[in-house]
Amino acid sequence: MTGLFNNLKSEINKPDNALVKLILLNSVVFLALLLLRITFTLLNQASVYQWVLDLLRVPAALPELARKPWTILTYFFAHEDIFHILFNMLFLYWFGRLIDEYLGTRRMVALYILGGLAGALTYILVYNISPYFQGVVGTSRMLGASAAVYAVTVGAATLLPNYTFSLLLLGPVKIKYIALFYIILSLAQSIGPNAGGNLAHLGGALLGYFFIKMLQTGNDLGKPIYAIGNAWERLFRKKPDIRVTYSARTVQRNAGYAKPANPGKSVEMPDQDEVDSILDKISQSGYESLSKEEKQKLFRASQRK
Repeated sequence: MTGLFNNLKSEINKPDNALVKLILLNSVVFLALLLLRITFTLLNQASVYQWVLDLLRVPAALPELARKPWTILTYFFAHEDIFHILFNMLFLYWFGRLIDEYLGTRRMVALYILGGLAGALTYILVYNISPYFQGVVGTSRMLGASAAVYAVTVGAATLLPNYTFSLLLLGPVKIKYIALFYIILSLAQSIGPNAGGNLAHLGGALLGYFFIKMLQTGNDLGKPIYAIGNAWERLFRKKPDIRVTYSARTVQRNAGYAKPANPGKSVEMPDQDEVDSILDKISQSGYESLSKEEKQKLFRASQRK
């Protein structure tokens, strides 16, 4: 058990490891909810578990949302069903890895968070304006990272539409077709038993598409997320010890914060020789042979007007 906690601590402390941290956070919340559900069910206090769950689920009803505004964030880190979290985390890893490699860690996190927010807003908006949902708006609540994962999935498919995954029984399949299949599936189920969840999927997918399209024109929708992340890091960054240097005439004190490295910072715009070299490498060895920096340079070059 000690070895497991040490391994988890090591993974959490690694730099440029936001994708693994997102998966770990979702997994920890799932396990905590599972233990609470088992415990309170055995104690014949299932209502207590439901009360805890409602602190995380985003409600469709506006009065309840006003009392629990934090749920528009917490809902996309919480799952109840094991297969729900399993497939969400698998898709997040597969497609999030591509965003991380080509656009950097910060943009992958921003895409996940903005996708979750877009999913919540779509769900709330449609449930409150559509006559079809008026009878259930007061009792409907949603949880799960699907909208955030859809944003990452569609974002990756928009950025790299012809990138292929080798699927069991199907062989190589371009990711644009994988994303399209799941969008159509959610659209077909948008008036079914899980209508709210599928509507959120579509909201997340739309955000993922526009995030990449805007980024390709030089407009980064993730800037507010980066600013919040930077402020959070500054708030909790440990101050270095004060160093006191004595000289014959003066006493000098140096203190302050070390400037953090920006793991998600975009590389500089490459020149034409660099681009030609990267393209030659692709023609000889394929996309997979590129380093993370080369992939980001290729993307930056595609933004030239």
